[in-house]
Amino acid sequence: MNKGYILSRLIRSIISVLIIMVIVFILVFTLVPRNSIFAKDDGFRKLATKPDEKLEYQYNIWQKLGYLEFVRSADYFQEKYEMNSPEMKEALEPGSKAAEEFKAEFEAKGYTVETYPKSGRYFAYKDIPVLKHVGIWLTNLIKIDTPWAIKDENNPELKRGLSFGTTETGGIALIGSGSKHKYLLYTDSHFPWLHQNIIKLTFGESYPTYQGLDVMDVLVDSQGKEVKRPITYATGKEASSGIIFGTLTYKPVLDRLDKQKFEDNYANFKTQKDNPSMMGISFLMGIFAVVLSYGLGIPIGLLMAKRKDKLADKLGMAFIIFTIAVPSLAYIYLFRYLATAAFDLPNVFTTYGASDVRSWILPVISLAIPSIGSLMLWTRRYVVDQTNQDYVKFAKAKGLNQGEIFRRHILKNASIPIVHGIPASLAGCIAGAIVTESIYAVGGMGKMLPSAIQQYNNTMIVALAFIFSTVSVLSVLAGDILITKVDPRISLTEKAGRS
Repeated sequence: MNKGYILSRLIRSIISVLIIMVIVFILVFTLVPRNSIFAKDDGFRKLATKPDEKLEYQYNIWQKLGYLEFVRSADYFQEKYEMNSPEMKEALEPGSKAAEEFKAEFEAKGYTVETYPKSGRYFAYKDIPVLKHVGIWLTNLIKIDTPWAIKDENNPELKRGLSFGTTETGGIALIGSGSKHKYLLYTDSHFPWLHQNIIKLTFGESYPTYQGLDVMDVLVDSQGKEVKRPITYATGKEASSGIIFGTLTYKPVLDRLDKQKFEDNYANFKTQKDNPSMMGISFLMGIFAVVLSYGLGIPIGLLMAKRKDKLADKLGMAFIIFTIAVPSLAYIYLFRYLATAAFDLPNVFTTYGASDVRSWILPVISLAIPSIGSLMLWTRRYVVDQTNQDYVKFAKAKGLNQGEIFRRHILKNASIPIVHGIPASLAGCIAGAIVTESIYAVGGMGKMLPSAIQQYNNTMIVALAFIFSTVSVLSVLAGDILITKVDPRISLTEKAGRS
């Protein structure tokens, strides 16, 4: 395949994702009332009797989420006067000369200036246009960790550089000093064995659910109870902990316990939990569902095509019509009821957790059922269509038997559109898990989307929209590349076939 064509398609895919994200930002940040985001925030409700603190909390959250720019007069005057000085106190008084200058200056800059309901002090705010908001989000989307990432005034002698070494668990590592992460590249015994902290996606802080946590950490960190094991820290201290040494990050101030464990300021860390991450569960479930759907859908579709209009074909068509005609929610609930009653399988994922194979059976099958029916239908259709082509009649006239014709010609040509759909099927399973994960209470990424919408977690909604749209758009390109590998005669370049 032409490399220039792939690059062109990648650029168009990126543009498509950007257009989707602009639409998502417009829907989330302009059409949904911004006051709705506080509906599930207990901390906001507790400030009901403190009007000044409540208003300031409100505007700080709006600023953090990118709705507006917020300036307190106290912060403004703190740059001019010493904290708690008479000049500072006088400047903050409503109606003072300095306060009126604050008001005039920020109104001239296009800010709206208002007063706190109780103290009467000024504050200023200015809404951020949605396209500017998208630009800010994209600018901060990718973070690259370097030895110059940490700015710590209390540690001016901080050495900066890169070196090769090993982690505390013996893995090979690229070690940074002055970077946010200690280990920029490292190996360990966990899949995919080679890990990196150099390039990170940053979607912002989750709010109001998982408040204070980075959205990406919510999605990719393991879940459940900490899995402790005997470990030895760099100082020689032995303990039982679930620490993941590869996640060590810079901590400006060390406490007594930190100094007992670590020889440097890289003392913040994550711990290993007993369940996979939300993203991990969704991707595993999607992969299992795709394997199951192709493992059953294609062979059954081939059988239906070989036995066209016979019993096997009619039974297969009945199943296909059932999956098309009956709403997915209805047959998933029906399947769950029958399977739990007949085989005593758990009807929710949390009964046994991700470590028990029984937890995966019903969600994976439920997720695969629509794809199985679709693959049966299209496999049958493609094979029957190829069987009626002239080249099949010509092959029969040359003396080739039915088995040779099927294996060497019909199956190869019929497989092209089926192979093209593999990446899209995986993307569809991941996105389709929104329904399945909700029904089976699976702690995956799909269940997070409706939950985030209900709780007005705008940052999470935007992040999930980006992930789902990127996977879906790139799956189309991946499908095109796959069919060129199956049949080299196919060319996707615009000049293909021209003399």
